[in-house]
Amino acid sequence: MDHTEAQAFAERWVRDWNAHDVDALLEHFTDDVVFTSPVAVRILGGDGVIRGKEALRKYWSEGVRLIPDLRFEVVAVYAGTSTLVINYRNQAAGMACEVLTFDGPLVRAGHGTYLAQAPIGLER
Repeated sequence: MDHTEAQAFAERWVRDWNAHDVDALLEHFTDDVVFTSPVAVRILGGDGVIRGKEALRKYWSEGVRLIPDLRFEVVAVYAGTSTLVINYRNQAAGMACEVLTFDGPLVRAGHGTYLAQAPIGLER
């Protein structure tokens, strides 16, 4: 992934998140995607590993329902070999990174990571 592609993906990603458009977000993921996040543990319970696009839809839909003011601001974008990292700030001023691994044009694995001791937006 070159820097132009990485920047374009990040711009779509933040636009779709800020619109709370889960369907548009999921268009970029494989059906068998695996996504990990400590926030998933808080929202869904379990081990924080989401397997499959439909499970990811459930997680993200519940997240935007629970956090109606959810909003992201991209701070930096890092492009690697089949990997993209989006560093962003959330509505609670918490810093996070989304680490995405691609299989061709689609994301096959992702990881939500959060700055230690930063607010993640579920502190209400």
